[in-house]
Amino acid sequence: MFSLVVQVEVRPDRREEFLAGISANAEASVRDEPGCLRFDVCSAADDSDRFLYYELYTDAEAFVAHKASPHFARWREIAERVLVPGSQVNTPGELLVTHTSEESA
Repeated sequence: MFSLVVQVEVRPDRREEFLAGISANAEASVRDEPGCLRFDVCSAADDSDRFLYYELYTDAEAFVAHKASPHFARWREIAERVLVPGSQVNTPGELLVTHTSEESA
């Protein structure tokens, strides 16, 4: 499985717009993309303007399909307004081990 960890910094005056936009993108990704298995958005405990996403896809091709989706295009428009330029760090990888006891939030 293809995984992606993304770290971003949000402009302080755009936090609510960021949260609405990334929430819509995450929801549509899981709902509309058969290859998107998970899309979590987390806040950093020590910085209210820093966020991490964890995305999980069946394979790299599913991630390519994600980037071609209409909801991702809408998200990119929002991201241009809300993210601090140059702050996004993407770390792609492969899921090796997983354990969970959680229910969906």
